[in-house]
Amino acid sequence: MQRRKAALWTTFGLAAATVGVALVAPEAMLAAEFARQRLLAGATRYAIGVAGHRWRYLDAGRPRRGRGGLRNGQPQAVRHKPVIVLVHGFTGSKENWLPVMRELAGEFRLIAPDLPGWGESERQPGGDYGVEAQVERLARFLDALPAIIGRDGPPDLLVGHSMGGQIAGLLAARHPHRVSRLLLMSAAGVEFDVNAFGISVQAGENPFIVRDGAELRRYLGTVFRQPPAVPWPFSEALVQRRREDAPFEQRVLDDIGRGPAAFALQRELGAIRAPTLLLWGDEDAVIDASAIAIFEAGLADARATLLNGCGHMPMMERTRETATAIRDFLQ
Repeated sequence: MQRRKAALWTTFGLAAATVGVALVAPEAMLAAEFARQRLLAGATRYAIGVAGHRWRYLDAGRPRRGRGGLRNGQPQAVRHKPVIVLVHGFTGSKENWLPVMRELAGEFRLIAPDLPGWGESERQPGGDYGVEAQVERLARFLDALPAIIGRDGPPDLLVGHSMGGQIAGLLAARHPHRVSRLLLMSAAGVEFDVNAFGISVQAGENPFIVRDGAELRRYLGTVFRQPPAVPWPFSEALVQRRREDAPFEQRVLDDIGRGPAAFALQRELGAIRAPTLLLWGDEDAVIDASAIAIFEAGLADARATLLNGCGHMPMMERTRETATAIRDFLQ
C-alpha cells in the first residue's frame, strides 16, 4: 500500500511539474516536443559557422560502419548514402522536415538547416535576410557540406520549399555546379493566378502574421488543407515565437514578396540546368498550383507531381507521398 501511495504521489508530482513548466515556459515544452520528433527521425542537431553566421542544422541518416566496425580484422569502409539538403520556407524552420526525415533516413543522408535569421540560426541586428543575401549564404553552406558529409561534390538533391524554393532555384541558376538535382516544392519566385494570399502580400500586409491564438488558427488554415490540432501549451509557445518575429517577418516579406527580387527566379529559370521536380498541393492557398506552368515553360528539364487534397505543406500534410516522390526522382 505504501509503495502504491508513493507511486501515485510521484505521478502526481510529475504531472504538476509538467503543468508548472508549461505555464511558466511553454517554449521549453515545444523544445521537448521537437526533441521527441528528432529522436523518432534519428536526427541530431549540429552547429556550424558559415557566411558570417552561426547556423543550426539537423542531420539524419548518418552512415554507420558494420557490426563491430571490422571485417577480417580491418575497418569497414563507410557506405555513403545519397545526400539531400532540405531548405525551409518563410516562417518555417528545419523542424518542418522531421516527418520526411523519419521516412527517408534509412536510405538517404538528410541535412536540414535553419536559414540565417530563422529558427535557431543566428540573426544579426540590421542584417539583410532577403532573397539575394540568402542565396549566397546557402551557396557557402553547400561549400561547407563536404566537411559535414565526408565526401566531395554537391548534394545529390537540393530541396526548397516556398521561400526556400525561391532561394534554391536562384542558387541553381547562378551556381549550377553546386546543384545536381533540384526539387521545388510549393516554390515562390514566379507569378501565379491571383488568390487572397497574393492580394494581401501585394497590399503590403503579412497574411502569415500571428499575434494570438485566433491568428495562429487562421495561419494553419492557410498553409494546410487539413490543419493539424496544436494543443496548449505548444500553441502558446508558437504564438509567443511568432509575435516576437513579426517585425522581422515583415521586413523579409517586403523583399521576397514585393521587392525587386520577388520574381527574379522567373526571369532566371532558363539558366537552371539541373533536372527539376515540381511538387505541389492542388489546394495550395499560398502559392497557387498555376505556378507550375510558369516553371515548366522556363525550365530546361522539369517534371511535376501534383498531390490531391493537399495544401502548402506537402512534407507535413502528405509525408509519405512526398517521400515517394523524392525516391522516384532520385532513381
